[in-house]
Amino acid sequence: MELYESEHTKFMRELFAKHPELIEKQKAARALWWDKKVDQKAQKVLKEAEVAPKSYAYFAWFEKD
Repeated sequence: MELYESEHTKFMRELFAKHPELIEKQKAARALWWDKKVDQKAQKVLKEAEVAPKSYAYFAWFEKD
């Protein structure tokens, strides 16, 4: 029994078979944009510094500016 394989998957398999150097380029691009270490202390400081938004930003019922 043969499993279903989408056209996109077939295309990617053939592309990588013809151009194996693309695999390393793909890994480098992913590392550049996505594989980042997260600074937990900085994330905590940013989270604590957030200001809660007003309940309705477009019309103030009780506040006079």
